Amino acid sequence: MKKIFIVMLFVAVSASSYAQEGLTWYNDMTKAVAISQKEQKPMFLFFTGSDWCGWCMRLQNEVFKTPEFISWAKEHVVLVELDYPRRTEQPEQIKMQNAQMQQMFQVQGYPTVWFVKPTVKEDGKINLEQLGSTGYVAGGPSKWLEGANQIIAKYIPLEEPPIVKETPIKKTSAKKSAKKK
Repeated sequence: MKKIFIVMLFVAVSASSYAQEGLTWYNDMTKAVAISQKEQKPMFLFFTGSDWCGWCMRLQNEVFKTPEFISWAKEHVVLVELDYPRRTEQPEQIKMQNAQMQQMFQVQGYPTVWFVKPTVKEDGKINLEQLGSTGYVAGGPSKWLEGANQIIAKYIPLEEPPIVKETPIKKTSAKKSAKKK
């Protein structure tokens, strides 16, 4: 009985977010959208195969776990991990959400990072405006962040932050940013 309670507690906690070296990574898109809108920051969607993708692990070790990235991320983005593990179990809701996001962004390789600006329509549907994407970039955190900063420069905050309610994500298409660099 005690084991079942511990497993259920772990699943419930892991279903919404987790902390990594002072950062909060969300895996629930609905919560991440609400926080992104409240804080007026773009979302950082990290598509990864956490337990099998060597390049994903390399990106995490060389960039995401560095003090430079941690400081940058806290200030500039809302982190979302969309994981496609082979050996690690996930709640069915997270699997479905991640499959939907993979299809929406046409992710075919890992690691892939999309920067997006969420907007919630009056009917509750969520649009994710694509600001740009990247993946593994050799050269460490400075080189990686240089590219990321070029992408998030396209983010234009709303004049007034919206009043955000956590609503389930309804399938909509991701639209590309009209602004090109």
